[in-house]
Formats: sequence, structure tokens, C-alpha cells
Amino acid sequence: MTEAERTITTPEPAEDASASTEGRPDEHAAGTEAEPAAPRSRRIPVLIGFAALAYVLDVLSKLWVVHSLEGHQPIDILGHYLRLDATRNPGAAFGMGAGMTVVFTLIAVGVVAVIARLSRRLYSLPWAIALGLLLGGAVGNLTDRVLRSPGSFQGRVVDFVHPEHFAIFNLADSAITCGGVLIVLLTFLGIDPDGSRHRD
Repeated sequence: MTEAERTITTPEPAEDASASTEGRPDEHAAGTEAEPAAPRSRRIPVLIGFAALAYVLDVLSKLWVVHSLEGHQPIDILGHYLRLDATRNPGAAFGMGAGMTVVFTLIAVGVVAVIARLSRRLYSLPWAIALGLLLGGAVGNLTDRVLRSPGSFQGRVVDFVHPEHFAIFNLADSAITCGGVLIVLLTFLGIDPDGSRHRD
């Protein structure tokens, strides 16, 4: 075989594998890039759930008080330390501000509006719980002010939980207080309704 024939029939050497991949992106590395974070879900269902729970418990307890406790002797729960004693409250929580029923009604409406506005950026679970309790309690007492005597927006709130040496209150007042305390705590810890943290 002549030199020319050997040149024609001899295959070219394969290109170096490293050279063939030179300049190409690392497919494995590309496949292991961090996936974008999933969008956070707003906590509105939690807010609505706790608000509904607080509201239903408040309404049911007041229905029982009106039908079974008003006009009767107080019921002792822990001796004289805690009793159930039905009364009608024209003021705010824990009997404060008697004679300002209309003012407190407007405040309750304002609270509901503020909570509705905050819910647009509500991603924090603790904030959802706090606002839900606050909303349920506010609407519970607002229902009394709108529907009960002596008239619309001047109705007296049904209270019945009476610890010794303390103001008489209802379950709506308790929900409002717990929600308010939780909000103060979250604010102190620097946790915002959107779930972010800030430092002063």
C-alpha cells in the first residue's frame, strides 16, 4: 500500500473529550441551581378561622346568658372568686366608658376596617391569630351594640364573667385582650404582619 493510500484510509484521531466540551456550560451544575423560593401564602384563612371561632363562642355564650342567666341568681364557679352574673354594659370592654356607646361602636367599625386593610399583606401566622381574635371579639360586641336594646348602635353589651375584685366581661372582651397582648408582643419582637423582621 502506497503512502497516499495509507493517508486516505487511516481515520482521523478522535478529538479530546475535554476539548469537545470546552466552552459548554456545565449541565450538571445548571441542574443543581437553587430553585426560586415558592411564593408565600397569605394567612387570611387563619385570620377568618380564629375570628369565626371567637365570634361563634361569644354569640352562643351570650344567647345562653340571656335565656338562662338573666333574672336569676349568679352561678358560683370558684366559690366567690369567680361567678357568672349577667349584666348589660353600655360602655367598652370591662365596663369602661359607660355612656359612650356610639363612640365605641364607631371604634369597633374602625378596627374591622383596619384589620381588613392589614390582611392584604398578612403572611405571619402569629399575626393572623392575633388579628383573628381581635376581629372576632370586636364583631361580637359590635353585634350587641347594633341589635340589642335600647336601639341600633346604642345597644348594651351582654357581660357575665365576674372575677372577684375585677370588672365583669364576656368572651369577646377576652378575645380582644388576648389578640391585643399578642400584637404588642409581636411588635416588641420586631415581627411585622408580612412575616418580616425589623430592628430598631
